Amino acid sequence: MITNTTRRFWYVLLSSFAFLVRYRYFKKWFWIPLLIIVVGFAIPQNMIVPVQGASIKSWDKKSFWAYPWGTSITHKGIDIFAERDTPVVSSTNGLVIYTHEGGKGGKSVMILGPKWRFHYYAHLDKIETFPLKPLKRGAVIGTVGNTGNAKGKPPHLHYAITTPFPYFRLWDNDTVQGWKKIFYLNPDIWLRK
Repeated sequence: MITNTTRRFWYVLLSSFAFLVRYRYFKKWFWIPLLIIVVGFAIPQNMIVPVQGASIKSWDKKSFWAYPWGTSITHKGIDIFAERDTPVVSSTNGLVIYTHEGGKGGKSVMILGPKWRFHYYAHLDKIETFPLKPLKRGAVIGTVGNTGNAKGKPPHLHYAITTPFPYFRLWDNDTVQGWKKIFYLNPDIWLRK
């Protein structure tokens, strides 16, 4: 099973192509979605740590794909620990796709960033953004908390990056749910640079 966000992305993309093919007048615009995809991959992804004042010592390097991890089976992101109400900032330029309250992530925000990557910020104490808001890297989107399935645990930000375009080279037969790694990217790789 791929992520719901990936499923929705592909639904919108394929529906757009189907619309352009179905209606003769719009066939000449078929190249526009392709151009948008290429431009999305061309935008540079310059990332910063998404918690103000946090450093690479604020999370465990081995927390990505840790097993066993509750009902999720594996931990598909990193947990950046900080004091409650510490500002959470956008790690890259992007567009807020949704904000949500409830479920495992509690108060959470999803941002579409460069390279068609979705940046997921969960367990927030407060959400300080709204859907379809364009963001610059470093813009405040909320504060660190422990909502959702993090209740009773130290305040932290669960930060994950997913992609609708699979990276087949990341397939891992040696780990639990290793095939899902083609859709989940390890944030630690970019945040340590």
